[in-house]
Amino acid sequence: MPAEPLLGCVALACGVDRIVLADVSLSVLAGESWFVLGGNGAGKTTLLQTLLGLLPPRAGVVLPPCGGDRSALGYVPQEPRSELALPLAVGEWVAAALPDALPRAEAAARAAGALAALGMGAHADADLRRLSLGQRRRVHIARALARQPRLLVLDEPGANLDARALGQLCADLDALRRASGTALVHVAHDLAVARRFASHVALLDGGGVRDGRIADLAAALAAAP
Repeated sequence: MPAEPLLGCVALACGVDRIVLADVSLSVLAGESWFVLGGNGAGKTTLLQTLLGLLPPRAGVVLPPCGGDRSALGYVPQEPRSELALPLAVGEWVAAALPDALPRAEAAARAAGALAALGMGAHADADLRRLSLGQRRRVHIARALARQPRLLVLDEPGANLDARALGQLCADLDALRRASGTALVHVAHDLAVARRFASHVALLDGGGVRDGRIADLAAALAAAP
């Protein structure tokens, strides 16, 4: 029996004021690492938000993320909000994303585990406002990861990070994927990072999407700007 997609669409057209992508069909399965690639304005974030149900499709069918179980979805938008008027420890902020019904000790343990997986365990007691950009990005991802999602969706997690920091972040995420079977979807610009860590790619170009295993799209990636 075929595995149920965690994220996907059939003959999708999407856009806000106008259609920017059309006839898109793709399917993300457990354990896969997808990179959504394309130039500025190609529609990467629009596609992602439509797949997640944050924007309505203009045509076609969007499959319910995680089979309709939103608790199995972790999502970090391009500019996540963490404005705080008062000091708050990193560990407390990560744990605050978890359901209220979860025992406090378990919530703290999940937060600590997620921070450790992203190399931020030593900062659990630090003031979130005092972290660097790269550290805050890791904490945002840890906050989503603490939910123990089956699918983790990240909209340009490497924005404004240097190549070394981006490579290390993707390496840590890939190790997590391999250990847990969590599916990863990254919106990204860096082709070199995609070649290292992607199992599949969705390449946006000219209002359409070419998607599949990275080995099958090697020629298309080589020609990408």
